Amino acid sequence: MGRRVRGAAVTDETTTTSRPEASGAPALGGREFARWIWRQLTSMRTALLLLLLLAIASLPGSFVPQRSVDARATEAFMSRHPDLSPVLDALGFFSVYTSPWFSAIYLLLMVSLVGCILPRTNVYLKALRARPPRAPRNFARLPASGEFTTDLSVEETLAVGRRVVGRARVDVVLDGDGDAATGELRAEKGYLREFGNLVFHVSVVVVLVGVAAGALFSYRGASIVTEGDSFSNVLTQYDDFASGALFDPDDLPPFSLTLEDFRAEFQLEGPQRGAPREFEATGTFVDGLDGAARPFEIEVNHPLQVGSTAVYLVGQGYAPIIRVTQPDGTVVFDEAVPFLPEDATYTSTGVVKVPDTTGDQIGMRGFFLPTAVSVGEDEASISAFPAAANPYVAMQVWTGDLGLDDGRAQSVFSLDTRRMDQVLDDDGDPFRVELVPGQEIDLPDGTTVAFTGLRQFVRFQVSSTPLVQLPLWGVIAGLVGISLSLFVRPRRIWIRARRDGSRTVVEVAALDRVPRDDLGDDLQHVIERMRTELSGGQPGSKEPS
Repeated sequence: MGRRVRGAAVTDETTTTSRPEASGAPALGGREFARWIWRQLTSMRTALLLLLLLAIASLPGSFVPQRSVDARATEAFMSRHPDLSPVLDALGFFSVYTSPWFSAIYLLLMVSLVGCILPRTNVYLKALRARPPRAPRNFARLPASGEFTTDLSVEETLAVGRRVVGRARVDVVLDGDGDAATGELRAEKGYLREFGNLVFHVSVVVVLVGVAAGALFSYRGASIVTEGDSFSNVLTQYDDFASGALFDPDDLPPFSLTLEDFRAEFQLEGPQRGAPREFEATGTFVDGLDGAARPFEIEVNHPLQVGSTAVYLVGQGYAPIIRVTQPDGTVVFDEAVPFLPEDATYTSTGVVKVPDTTGDQIGMRGFFLPTAVSVGEDEASISAFPAAANPYVAMQVWTGDLGLDDGRAQSVFSLDTRRMDQVLDDDGDPFRVELVPGQEIDLPDGTTVAFTGLRQFVRFQVSSTPLVQLPLWGVIAGLVGISLSLFVRPRRIWIRARRDGSRTVVEVAALDRVPRDDLGDDLQHVIERMRTELSGGQPGSKEPS
């Protein structure tokens, strides 16, 4: 009940107070919600978080073999981990850098950085056009200030201050004349600091764009070429090939090369015996479909450059020349067969496939030793040196169906023996072909296998990466930008001069936009320089605080 007084009468009446019901914030519309999402995405905090996520997302690519880098290592990993590999493959761990989740983080980071850079650039341009701010009324409240007197006029004092301040944006304001003259110098410097910050952030975007362009439009493949053979830059000539998502293999630039000779030198003595010392491949190449043949020399880390494509020397080995002759005297195989090195002494493994026979097809699998020696009681053969001082090849033989007519791709370095029978000797043991250059041996059915010579092969890597130098220039620009942001001092300096009788009172103050410990010392230096140019220090001057 409430009581209300009206004149001399007192009346009672009931009052009802209604309170508005509590309500939440109004729901965001579609446009407002999109704007909020954009602000969150383009904040520096989000950019740093995405950069951290990108670094974490890159870790699986360092521990798990990648198909685009080494397909053979990937297959070996999957065979060693049959239960774990399907899960990793489903998550994209064997192709981390082209997986959807890695690409999403990458694109979000680029958008976030661009969204951060554009507003900051606009603010920076406005700051460049702005004039230095007016001096505060009370210099004593600033972190560093000082005061002294001089006999010179206000105009002369401010002119000296202008010279002492040096390269800075300066405004000089004068008011009055004579004993009532006052003046103020406003100076601001250190604009390169924010410029350095912007350059650093732009450089990160440049690096990201360069890496993305390389990943999307690049290609890389490897091919084994034996001495005397040629290579053409078409897809069918590659032993393995990988390209970016937006690269069309039909766009491979046309060129060809012929390997005429390969020279390999190894350390002969000392603790480094057998270590490679020099590899050099020589031959000729043709740029285009009808270009003139030109000589080339390719060494390790010194590729052949054909337009935008580089041809690197990444490996070498030996290719024994194997000749297979049927009992009727028909030569059905006579080729140099590459055997892939397995260790530092070039113990190599390889496969010989002979499909063009009148009867069962022939397959041989074994090893090659460039410098064969016998060791142990069983006189097992090993390679003692990587150079071909005592070549030796040993293989086991199978006959049957090689599976080459099924239409499925098949590696030249593997032999599928599921539809083949192993050739046995008279004792029922696997028949073994053991040859040195110039020797031959007859199989139980009368077929002759001969080791007629030895060549070397080279493994070339052919690659092209658009804008390959862009990340490098981005890193260089980033280092310059971060150096500017670390060492440039954004600082404001004010000098106020006023006539006090026959003398001029000079007040000087400074403010660092980025706190530093040397502000007081620098201001002291400015004051000392001014007093020196104003004919030295004054007896009654106050030291800067």
